Amino acid sequence: MPIIRHHAPINCLVAVRGHPFDRTAFDAVFQAMDGIAATMVDQPAAARLMNPEGMRGFDALVLYDMPGLDFEAADDAPAYVDPPDALRTGFRQLLEQGTGIVALHHSIAGWPSWPEYGEWLGGRFLYHPGQVRERDWPDSGYAHDVTHDVEVLVDHPVTAGLPPRFTLTDELYLCPVFEAEVAPLLRSSATFTRDHFWSAELAVAGRMHDRSGWDHPMGSSLVGWTRQAINSRLVYLQPGDGPAAYDNPHYRRLVENAIRWVARATA
Repeated sequence: MPIIRHHAPINCLVAVRGHPFDRTAFDAVFQAMDGIAATMVDQPAAARLMNPEGMRGFDALVLYDMPGLDFEAADDAPAYVDPPDALRTGFRQLLEQGTGIVALHHSIAGWPSWPEYGEWLGGRFLYHPGQVRERDWPDSGYAHDVTHDVEVLVDHPVTAGLPPRFTLTDELYLCPVFEAEVAPLLRSSATFTRDHFWSAELAVAGRMHDRSGWDHPMGSSLVGWTRQAINSRLVYLQPGDGPAAYDNPHYRRLVENAIRWVARATA
């Protein structure tokens, strides 16, 4: 009688909350993945699991959260909130042991008062003007419902099975990207200049789709990359604002490929 081998699923912890999203539509992205089991945990509970003991039994960490920002602060919202010391220590330990990370969309805005976090992800979205790598930056820009072409730059396990170019309708960001320290995967055909984006700080102040008095340097057109974060494989994918992206088969392939690639290194 032949031996039937059952391969254990890849288990990933998916951290969410901090930014509005369609939970049912987002969860459907993971439900469609064969052999991948996703456990969605809201912040701040998710942060308590981001250490070697809390991640025991998980093969990868997916970040779709935006912690470290208090949008209910009375003055100058969002206020920046420092990460707990336990998280600083535990997250670094995860990277030191090689736990794979897939960071999606608004996660690049997470923990703005924790410089190392942005270094590990490969960029920084700012809700207020501030310093990034000792350089003064304005608040970052956003643009909703942009239909653009995404070009695959390299043959890589994360881009396997994708066409050379595909179209997405999604939100884009104008923000610092550390191009020299990341390995590019995807580039957008959109124009990443001030006139095509809106001020994030003005939006939070109630002035959506406003750029009055706001300026920003020309930004990077990279929308996907990998990097080595200490001993861990990390993938950042800028797309993923809502169902228009979630339901796109090429986006689903990207996220699934990324999870499999970083989890393989963990195993």
